Amino acid sequence: MRSKFLPFSAPTITEDDITAVAEVLRSGWITTGQKAADFEKKFAEHIGCPAAVALASATAGMHVVFNALGIGPGDEVITPSMTWVSTANLAVLAGAMPVFVDVDRDTLMVSSESIAAAMTSKTKVIVPVHFAGSAVDMDPILALAKKQGVAVVEDAAHAAGTFYKGRQVGKTGTSIFSFHPIKNMTTGEGGMLCSDDAALTERIRRLKFHGLGVDAFDRQMQGRSPQAEVLEPGYKYNMTDISAVLGLRQLARLEEFNAKRADLAMLYRKRLAEIDELLPLADVKYPVRHAWHLFIVRLNTDKAGMSRDDFMKELKARNIGTGLHFRAIHLQKYYLEKMGMRRGMLPNTEWNSDRICSLPLFPTMTGQDVDDVVDAIKEVLKK
Repeated sequence: MRSKFLPFSAPTITEDDITAVAEVLRSGWITTGQKAADFEKKFAEHIGCPAAVALASATAGMHVVFNALGIGPGDEVITPSMTWVSTANLAVLAGAMPVFVDVDRDTLMVSSESIAAAMTSKTKVIVPVHFAGSAVDMDPILALAKKQGVAVVEDAAHAAGTFYKGRQVGKTGTSIFSFHPIKNMTTGEGGMLCSDDAALTERIRRLKFHGLGVDAFDRQMQGRSPQAEVLEPGYKYNMTDISAVLGLRQLARLEEFNAKRADLAMLYRKRLAEIDELLPLADVKYPVRHAWHLFIVRLNTDKAGMSRDDFMKELKARNIGTGLHFRAIHLQKYYLEKMGMRRGMLPNTEWNSDRICSLPLFPTMTGQDVDDVVDAIKEVLKK
């Protein structure tokens, strides 16, 4: 058994990263400034999109987008239940109704067919989720949305460095990325909205900083313009330079990070082929370059003779950390009791929600770490 605990994820922070953050702290300008502006520019160039807006979190990004789109009472927001709770929570807080659609059992992706079946005259926005580092098949979803006159906002929290049909996720349309510490690159906490809709981008810049008519950092003034006025009520969701300088350094190494993740994922696939009780996710059928944000398996609870939760506990007792991505939103207490959700609505989502488990995956892991995980899994299942 390992003597040292292996977490399921860990940020890749170097001494040079720490020095860069310290330089910002010593500079006298630590909130939104030139580093945040540089990070937006570099990220947009990396993705290939016209513009990017740095934010305090991906959730903040979704909040201001919902506000910009006018999501409110009587509206419906279509999204999978196999995702983090933030999008559904924001829909509820806006007075709208989250409409959950099922995912493919083995890729965990939504499809245009499942979305089309859930659409009504009240549908205001579709939020597909690029899952675990792979990509949703967006072309048919965008065609459907265009035909119906419905907005699309891609949840790209897992997709920094993911390519769909030869283009990076975020290059076209509107996408929101996360830089939480478990993601492929981090700013501590933070997010980025990428969009080719210039009017939407301008509104997001305004809404993320109190509704002022200039950004939190005016590029010409090298500060905040004294003439700045509130054009509409807004929020306080700007990214600080402390976070942005870390983001700049992480972005420069994103390809390196993702290549290491891919190597580890392929090693997992090779070793886990020996274990009948575990079923990894399947590859999608269309062209994708996977960013390997997560390495997910599903436990065959019948073959294993134990629940997923017990499986995770047994691995933790052997110093192997795991993650759960995700417990289905529609089966969580609030949504069952207050929103009229019920088990049986989304069979593929529910089957996965009961069995899903994320194994350790981060760039500083070694092949020996993967072997330790697999050996611990074998020991647990043998027991």
